Amino acid sequence: MSNFRSILPNYYSILEENGIAQYIQCKNSPVSFDINESTEILWKKHDKSLKKIKVSEIEPETSLLDLKIELANRIFQNCFFCERKCNVDRTKTSGNCGVKEARISSEFLHFGEENVLVPSYTIFFSGCTFHCVFCQNWNISQHIGGLYVESDMLANAISRRKNDRARNVNWVGGDPTSNLKYILKVLKKCKENIPQVWNSNMYCSEETMKLLNGIIDVYLTDFKYGNDDCAKRLSKVDNYTKVIKRNHKTAYNQGEMIIRHLVLPNHVKCCSEPILQWINKNTPEAAVNVMAQYRPEYHAYEYEDMARPLSTEEYLQAKNYAKKLNIHIM
Repeated sequence: MSNFRSILPNYYSILEENGIAQYIQCKNSPVSFDINESTEILWKKHDKSLKKIKVSEIEPETSLLDLKIELANRIFQNCFFCERKCNVDRTKTSGNCGVKEARISSEFLHFGEENVLVPSYTIFFSGCTFHCVFCQNWNISQHIGGLYVESDMLANAISRRKNDRARNVNWVGGDPTSNLKYILKVLKKCKENIPQVWNSNMYCSEETMKLLNGIIDVYLTDFKYGNDDCAKRLSKVDNYTKVIKRNHKTAYNQGEMIIRHLVLPNHVKCCSEPILQWINKNTPEAAVNVMAQYRPEYHAYEYEDMARPLSTEEYLQAKNYAKKLNIHIM
C-alpha cells in the first residue's frame, strides 16, 4: 500500500487530515452568478473560477459547487451527461441508460476494492450508459430498481460511514454518470473531509468532465477495450476509444487515478496490449489494476469468444506485458 503514496499523495493527505477534499474547496469557493444568465455565460464563469479557486473560511452564499449544480440541472433537462447524448428531458423520461431520477441499489462499506481504498463507502446506482453482454452487475446496471434517497439523508449516511472507518466515498453503479446532478446535491449537504472516488466506465461527455473537475479526488476508471469494434459488439457503444482516451487524459490532469483493466478471454492482443501501451505513453503515473475476475455472466454465453472463463495464461500474458512496460501495477 505504501508504494502508492507517491501516485496518490493528495488522497493520502486527505486521509491523514493534512489536506482538504476537492469538493469542500469547491463548496467554499465563492462565485457570483444569476440563474437567469445564459448557459454560455455560466460555463465561462465556471471555467474561469476553476482556474483560480479561492477558498473562503466560511461557506459563501453562492459557490462554485452551486454553479456546478445549476449547470447540471440544465444538462438534466436536455441530457448529455454521457456521450450517447440522448438529449431527453429527464424530469419527464429516461434516456438510453434507463435512469430518470437517481436510484440507489445498495450502499455499504466495501472491503473488496483496491487495498488503498478499503474500507470504501460504496454507493451503487442502478442503470448504466453501457450494455455489456458480460456484465457481472447486470441485475442493477440493466434494470432500474433501488430507492430514491433524499440528498440530506445520504449526506448523513456519509458522516456515519466515515465514523465507521470509511476512507472514501465511492460513486459507482451501474455507472454514476447519469446521476451527477444528484451526487453534486448530496455533496452540497455533506460536511465530511473525505475523498471522493469516481468509479466509472468513463463514457462521460466533456461537460461532465468539467463538472467533475474540482470535485473528484480519485478517478477509479474502467478501460475495457483497445478498439472500437470490440466495444461496439460487446458494450453497444460508438466511438469508444476516442471518448475513453480523451477522458482518461482529462481525468489524469484533474485528479489522481487508478485504472482498472479487466482482461477478457481471447482479447489480450486486440484489447489488453493496446490499452497498456496507451497507458504507458499517456498516463504513466497512474496506478493500474490488471484484473483476472472475468467470468461468463449475463449474455456472455451467446458470444463464442466470451463464453469461457479467463485462463491463467491469458491473465499472466497481460500482467507480464504491463510489467515489461514498467506500469505501476497494483
